Amino acid sequence: MPPILPDPIARAIEAFGRMPGIGPKSSQRLAFHLLRQPRAVAEALSQAVLDLKDLIVECTTCFNLGANDPCAICADVSRDRSTICVVEAPLDVIALEKLGAYRGLYHVLHGSFSPMDGVLEDDLRVADLVQRVRAGGIAEVIVATNATVEGEATANLVRARLQWDETVRVSRLAQGLPIGSDIEYADDYTLTRAFQNRTKL
Repeated sequence: MPPILPDPIARAIEAFGRMPGIGPKSSQRLAFHLLRQPRAVAEALSQAVLDLKDLIVECTTCFNLGANDPCAICADVSRDRSTICVVEAPLDVIALEKLGAYRGLYHVLHGSFSPMDGVLEDDLRVADLVQRVRAGGIAEVIVATNATVEGEATANLVRARLQWDETVRVSRLAQGLPIGSDIEYADDYTLTRAFQNRTKL
């Protein structure tokens, strides 16, 4: 029996299907949507993907992604250079920058510590963080890893690797009940963190 789909369409569906969060139906819709678009749209998409690989570099200071090395944040002389916020991924930097509440520097680990999943300390940028702190001038390291088991393990790992320097404050973003949530629907971990991080009224 001959294949139902022509090979170029099948390959496009397969390529889209490799993307995170895109299932078989979504990849089919994307492939057929692109097929209906003018050639210029496909060429622009193709060029944008190539530019991602060719023009984006990893900052050798904080390991965030950007168009230059150092990245725009590390190169900004107005940032507070005594504070480093440690995050798991470049997307976390974007989320925190949107808030506009933090004006220090960042350090991107590119993952979270999870031996069960084969992600060990050497797979992360923890040693580079220690090196930055050893270079001096850092007053506080803010650990902003995710509120997950892996994120907590990563936070503990970072704290353990920085405990040699008592002059540097290692803090963790507060975690607990989000605004607008009901206690009855909160999980045990969230409630526990809410009690641990309670503040004076």
